Amino acid sequence: MVLAQDRDRFSREPAYTYLLRREFQEHGCELRALNDRGDGSPEGELTDGILDQLAKYERAKISERSRRGRLRKAREGKMNKNGRANYGFRHNETGDAYEVYEPEMVVVHRIFSSVVNGMSLYGVKRALEIDGVPPPGNATKGGEYWHASYLRKLVQDDVYTPYPYEEIEPLVTPEVAAKLDSSKRYGIYWFNRTRTTRKRVSTNGAEGREYKWRYSVRKNPREQWIAIPIPEAGVPRELVEAAREMIQDNRPPSSTGRRFWQLPSGTVRCSGCRTRMTRYASAAGGRIYSYYRCARLARLGKDSCPSLEGHRSRKNHRAENVEQLVWEFVSDLMKDPTQLREDLERMIEMEKSGSHGDPEVEAKAWLDKLAELGQMRRGFQEQAARGYMTFDELGTALDGMEETRRTAERELAALQSRRETLEQLELDKEALLEHYARIAPEALDSLTLEERHRLYKLLRLEVSVRPDSSLEVRGVFGECISLSGSELVPRYRL
Repeated sequence: MVLAQDRDRFSREPAYTYLLRREFQEHGCELRALNDRGDGSPEGELTDGILDQLAKYERAKISERSRRGRLRKAREGKMNKNGRANYGFRHNETGDAYEVYEPEMVVVHRIFSSVVNGMSLYGVKRALEIDGVPPPGNATKGGEYWHASYLRKLVQDDVYTPYPYEEIEPLVTPEVAAKLDSSKRYGIYWFNRTRTTRKRVSTNGAEGREYKWRYSVRKNPREQWIAIPIPEAGVPRELVEAAREMIQDNRPPSSTGRRFWQLPSGTVRCSGCRTRMTRYASAAGGRIYSYYRCARLARLGKDSCPSLEGHRSRKNHRAENVEQLVWEFVSDLMKDPTQLREDLERMIEMEKSGSHGDPEVEAKAWLDKLAELGQMRRGFQEQAARGYMTFDELGTALDGMEETRRTAERELAALQSRRETLEQLELDKEALLEHYARIAPEALDSLTLEERHRLYKLLRLEVSVRPDSSLEVRGVFGECISLSGSELVPRYRL
């Protein structure tokens, strides 16, 4: 016999209790509890079934109250200490707030700087391991290896992004905003991003049937996330945004065909359909031949890619030829720093001239328009309240104002996007020139394939291969086109 204080000590799920009792009975054992009401009769089994249902209900209510309490605490701007803190932070003594942990935060700065300087996530991982930097963990669950997937999540996490008070205020309650210092910057810890559920499942183990928990995680809608302000990590906003853009297509260099592919993954595209070209290799005569081929063409056939319509052209493009042409262009570009700076500044000026005027002046005009609409709205509402206009007339007036408001907000968003683009271009320019300053022009020809790979990432190359194997190269410097496979003619985007 197995004896328990209450029936819910066996399980709070009636179905599990029933199955467990049957399984024990097969082995000549019986489950009993001190609060059993049954005596083996139908009435007794009914009473026990009611007790089991009440236990299940009580468990659901406990879970609901606990979850409601955690949500309330998060809306008050407090952390829920239910796991390990983000790398670079520690929970305070009460466990409801973060504190910066300097020994780890130094590593966080190093990770962001390495990514911006063109190092792949796998390269950052190996560098940290070679230097003996311990990965996240504690004395019992720590390890000796970092993981590229974890580094990607770290770079994308908003806990390391410094947000000014103006951006934090709309995301939190007025009570939380009142506790913040408007002159400081804060990171954001997003609570309630995911919902984890679990259920008990039975499996056939080495020693018979085993019962385990199976967990499932789903992502909650964005509007259900709760922002909790935390201390600033100290990583510059520009560095965070540049690192995130660098890892968009950041994958370890491919070893397809037992060779190092110099151009970063996703860099080479088909000029006809703009699809990323796939890499493959074939062996013949004891040699490995590597090629780029349009992924759409390889998957759907020759009629799927517009670049092959109406004329004979190559389907496969030798990787060595593509890489050689790209390197000739880049090395020539880097050996002339004056021309490189002029090209970068010319592209930035073209981006500026593409706007409709001074972004700051335009933004102020649209903000004034929004303020004017707010005053007009209040005026119309007062007139309707005093009976000077009908509610139908009020609705018509407000509808027209709403359309104007949406237009103003769209224009403000577009202006903000243009400002961010110009800021990013300036950052790219300075990062590239700083990288160039560390490389003497005469040392360019001696760069290893891995160093070329990093340089291409810094330049953010995008290479389009045409059917005749000529190239079209884009990057932070502008755009160039290879007409005959060797002669490069520069051309800039307008």
